[in-house]
Amino acid sequence: MLRAWLILVDVLVHLLLLVSLLLFYLNPPSYTHLKQAMHTKKQECPEKNLRLGSLPLPKLDLNATMSFDEIRRLGQQCSAEEYRMKKDIFLKETLEERLKALSTKKGASIFIRIFKEEAILEVWIDTGSEYEHLKDYIICASSGYLGPKLKEGDRQAPEGFYTVRKQQLNPNSKYHLSFNLGYPNAYDRVHKRTGSFLMVHGNCVSIGCYAMTDEKIEEIYALVKAALSKGQKYVNVHAYPFRMTAENMDMYEGNKWYDFWVNLKEGYDYFESEKRPPKIKVENKRYEVYE
Repeated sequence: MLRAWLILVDVLVHLLLLVSLLLFYLNPPSYTHLKQAMHTKKQECPEKNLRLGSLPLPKLDLNATMSFDEIRRLGQQCSAEEYRMKKDIFLKETLEERLKALSTKKGASIFIRIFKEEAILEVWIDTGSEYEHLKDYIICASSGYLGPKLKEGDRQAPEGFYTVRKQQLNPNSKYHLSFNLGYPNAYDRVHKRTGSFLMVHGNCVSIGCYAMTDEKIEEIYALVKAALSKGQKYVNVHAYPFRMTAENMDMYEGNKWYDFWVNLKEGYDYFESEKRPPKIKVENKRYEVYE
């Protein structure tokens, strides 16, 4: 009798497994659930800890395998596309149209913010009382993962607060046009980070730089050059892993670079509040933000 019951239980278990497989085949998990799972699960690896944005994902083969690098690139593409839809005016209007709309011109002081995950370079311009959002540019190519550059050859694009002066402009760059970000800065040096020639440039190729198309670097370069020629001592460039919102910070709480990003967020929050770039110093091995 006991043997008969065991056989019956075994049959029922196999039937349940078969039904589950049929249901999975007929109703595969939605991409929304996949995205939510990736948002919720906090990982140590930056390449695993990925924000896919709110757009529908492209068609995927659920039986295929993807490397973390491929998933990271997919996430950056989705985030950039989401931003394009939300901030269309800052991408589609020409530079001349934006300058006219803000009643300003080339030569006014500018401020640049870079966001890795969204693949966006923002340009802000001083209109007198505050800096206003002038134009956005899609970053054509970048390399590495979310997180700062640590050493020469790691192919990481830097994160942090940098300044660009006249001598850092290169009109004869083999990448069409370029300006050096000034890595390593004081913070990088005190943390023993190494590397050189980290730039924003054209030619849409990157091994640690932020690369634009030739057309876009011409506009960005012209704005930087004009501002420096008209008296701006240096152009602040703040490079972030992503937009430092409370939601994004919560999502990356388990990341090994979280404390570093909390420090970067102080500069991000200051500009969001005051609409003027803060003064940045390096004290006790961290960035300090001043008015």
